[in-house]
Amino acid sequence: MARRSLILMAYVAVVGLALFGLPSFSSATFSTVSSNVASVTAANDWTAPTVSVRNPGAIVGGTVVITADAADARSAVAGVTIQYLAPDAGSWTTLCTATTTPYSCSWNTRNGADGDYALRAVATDTAGYATTSETVSTTVANTFSIVLGNPGDVVRGNVTLSATLHNNLLPYVVRIEYAVAGTGTWRTLCGNLVAAPYSCTWNTASTTFVQGESYDLRAVATNGLVSTTSAVVSDVMIDNVAPTVTMADPGTPLRGTATFAATAADADAGIAQVQLQYQRSGTSTWTTFCTPTAEPYSCRYNTTQLTDGTYSFRAVATDAIGNTSTSATVANRVVDNTVATVSVEDPGAYLSGSVTVTASASSTAGITSVRIDRAPSGSTTWSALCTDSSAPYSCTWDTTAVADGLYDLRAVMTDSQGRTTTSTIVSARRVDNSPLRGYDVQATNGGASAGKLGQGDVLKLTYTDQVNPGSISTGWTGGSLAVVVRLRDALSVGSSGNNDTVDVLRNGSTLPLGSINLKQNFIKNNKQAQFAATMVASTTTVDGTTATVLTITVGALTSGGSLRTATAATAVWTPSATALDLQGRPCSTAPVSERGALDRDF
Repeated sequence: MARRSLILMAYVAVVGLALFGLPSFSSATFSTVSSNVASVTAANDWTAPTVSVRNPGAIVGGTVVITADAADARSAVAGVTIQYLAPDAGSWTTLCTATTTPYSCSWNTRNGADGDYALRAVATDTAGYATTSETVSTTVANTFSIVLGNPGDVVRGNVTLSATLHNNLLPYVVRIEYAVAGTGTWRTLCGNLVAAPYSCTWNTASTTFVQGESYDLRAVATNGLVSTTSAVVSDVMIDNVAPTVTMADPGTPLRGTATFAATAADADAGIAQVQLQYQRSGTSTWTTFCTPTAEPYSCRYNTTQLTDGTYSFRAVATDAIGNTSTSATVANRVVDNTVATVSVEDPGAYLSGSVTVTASASSTAGITSVRIDRAPSGSTTWSALCTDSSAPYSCTWDTTAVADGLYDLRAVMTDSQGRTTTSTIVSARRVDNSPLRGYDVQATNGGASAGKLGQGDVLKLTYTDQVNPGSISTGWTGGSLAVVVRLRDALSVGSSGNNDTVDVLRNGSTLPLGSINLKQNFIKNNKQAQFAATMVASTTTVDGTTATVLTITVGALTSGGSLRTATAATAVWTPSATALDLQGRPCSTAPVSERGALDRDF
């Protein structure tokens, strides 16, 4: 996975400007625990290099040249390290480090076993920043070998399984076998394959196989009494079960902007998306008006875009492997925008700094103004935030001007006849302007597989201010600290869907870093895994303020397993209030979404 930089602003900060509010990183660690003051080093390049490795081909043998392409927008590229991951290996092997273009190595593939290999490159610039490329795959075939194609982490329906023979000078008979994952009890799935393509169809819906179970696969080539076995394709989950989905009743009559929502769950592959649809009575056409891809599966929709009348609503859920399910229909809901209506949009559960609050309104008599009010939650002490006479009706609320706490919001519309209509209340929105907050969460692939948590992967948590490391772990001064990274399936933490989580432990206790919702499926149902890891605190600059970044490097798997390869998602970090800044003030617990372009974590 290409590394996403958190360090885009410091070059301009050197000349006194703040660029985009993004942080610039220093390698400095906390210098002393007694003073709780971090030292910071300066640099004039804060941009990591870009790097990619060229694919040498689907099948290679003998000595081949592996070439990488690397560049850096500000500094020179100091070197590019090219690495390979051998079949069944747990760590990467370095082929060479090239310091001049072309960044290439000669790879004598005869020095290793035949089989499937991964290749990657790590580029480092002269400022010390490094980026790891996406991996490419190739098959080494110097002697006779058999390779079974990988059908994917999760499969459904009829799946074609194919084996390939390399350097076969004799006739072979091929069979493909399966075993419940990890058991080693092999059974024949199909046999007597005597000519290329050596393939057969796997009916995953057969009663022979358990839905939600994972299976290992392999291929065996036989010539007389001699058999050759392929590498095992492990942990392939079967999922032919459609997700569950329920459309929530949006109410009736519907006016103005209304909330439409559904609940959906899938125990195996996880929910990929939920389509919310409407159908006007007397027609047969369903129209999708919103497609949420993460919980909550809901959206706000302006019903004035619909012709007044009677409608039905439903939800269609699709899981990550393509199984779909349609909810029961919520019928006979009336859309009627002939009367006055006003609503205030939810600005979010946690508010800080300047926040835009927006309202929607409609009236056949015409609208003179819309006033947006706030009040301490549960009270009737309303104060006007603003009055707007033209759409879009909105204002900017400086939340720093009020005390931290819970607030209610409403909108009051006045029509041309002087009549007022008051919206329903958006309640208990928390104003939290704590100086110490979460700023960003990032995960970088450094292990064997992009999208699968493993040894070498890196997790970074960035705050908006300096953290006292002793509040994270007693006596810690910010240096390398042995910790445990725990990955848990959503079901094991009382959640559902694509909500697998990561937290950090030390000596069996959870450290006050909060938890990270990965918003994807990284581990199988009700499973958890623990990895040895190290954590280091260093400094960074966020919006001109010296802040803390915690870098957690994942080590070897120590317990559990059942890991899965996940697709791209935006992780959400919820910090802990037990983490304190240098003045002893607690961290905000406002959730923080992963910044930057969408990519695969780990």
